[in-house]
This record gives sequence, structure tokens and C-alpha cells, in this order.
Amino acid sequence: MSGKGASIRGGRWNSSGIELIYAASNRALAMSEVAVHITFQMMPNQYWIIEIEIPDNIVINSCGELPSDWNSFPYNDATRKIGDSLVHENKYLALKVPSAVVQKEWNVLINPFHRDFKQVKILNTEPFQLDRRLF
Repeated sequence: MSGKGASIRGGRWNSSGIELIYAASNRALAMSEVAVHITFQMMPNQYWIIEIEIPDNIVINSCGELPSDWNSFPYNDATRKIGDSLVHENKYLALKVPSAVVQKEWNVLINPFHRDFKQVKILNTEPFQLDRRLF
């Protein structure tokens, strides 16, 4: 819950060096987002899932219109600028963005430097076994 992992190499929604927390809107999406980044040989014996809560009084901004190639791979600078701006402008705690892995599902980017970040609560952490048949 620091964003340091995302800052190491960057991702679709952040440049290298920008700390940003990627969260999925549900467990199945979280698993899918992980599965596209690893191979069977890379799969650890166990993952942990962290269930968080963003209070209802905090606005989760929507990313708005995206470029037509927002879901391309390798990632492009246009989407990275969106997440980078979330952190640099520090106006919003969170930003709702579409999943490139599962159409019509949503991820949430969380700015760990926003003043309201202390209101984000960890509700539960538990082991989460990825089914090896996915790989």
C-alpha cells in the first residue's frame, strides 16, 4: 500500500519513479490483472489479497476520454501521463480507469500522497491461491 512497486518500472498508468497504487474493483479482476503479467515459471506459491475500503465521502474521479490506443501494449505515454498527473496535481485520492484485461471492468488508481490516503482502510488480508490451470 505504498505505490513503490509500481514505481520501479512504471505501468500502463504511471511512469517509472511515480508511486501509484493499482487496485481492482473485485477479486476476479485482480487475479486477471496479475495473470497477464506472469508465466507459470514465475508464479509464486502464494499471493495475498488485500481488501480495502475507500470511504463513501471521498470522490473517486473518472479518467474521462481516453486516446483510442489507451489499451495498447507496450504502454503509451498518454495513459502514463494520466496516472502521473493524479500524483503530481494531488487533487484527487483516486481515479477510476478501465481494465485493459477485462472489458467493461474497472480498476482504481490510488495516490498514496493525497491528504485523504489515511482514510483508506485495510479491511482484510488473506492468502489467495491462483489456480495453476490459468498458466
